[in-house]
Amino acid sequence: MSRFTDILLVSPLADGKTWVIQRPFGYDVGAEGSSDTIDVPVGFLTDFATVPRLLWVVLPKWGKYGNAAVIHDYLYWTQARPRREADLIFLEAMGVLGVRPVVKQPMYWGVRAFGWIAWYCNQRDRIEGVNRVSAVMALKSVEAGPKRKGALTHLVTQILRR
Repeated sequence: MSRFTDILLVSPLADGKTWVIQRPFGYDVGAEGSSDTIDVPVGFLTDFATVPRLLWVVLPKWGKYGNAAVIHDYLYWTQARPRREADLIFLEAMGVLGVRPVVKQPMYWGVRAFGWIAWYCNQRDRIEGVNRVSAVMALKSVEAGPKRKGALTHLVTQILRR
């Protein structure tokens, strides 16, 4: 069975939405001790699960699936694996955490249906030089980064320009 390599230790930033990884954290894909390990570095910035505010009562940004959401955020940021594989790892990791199917399935299908927006925005941000892995000591407690256009706004703008 797969497993997380260590406990997740994070600290919040003052923006109220972003958390920074405080110690190395990872996940063994497929089986414990497999050679397929995802290592999230210290300093990686995460917002946990990207759930629309309207659904927070039922599916908050943080829940039993929190560790899996961090792994998924990191996979979406690095894009070292195809998006479908990242989503399947998210599903597997939620299973390792014992997330009930009534929560696990909507979370998985949510990223399958709408994850392309985050995937596209992460790709754009990396091209523009945004770094979501920061030196922990250099992080300001005031904000996580510059204010950016929302993902959907940026996507619509790009489509209308064509």
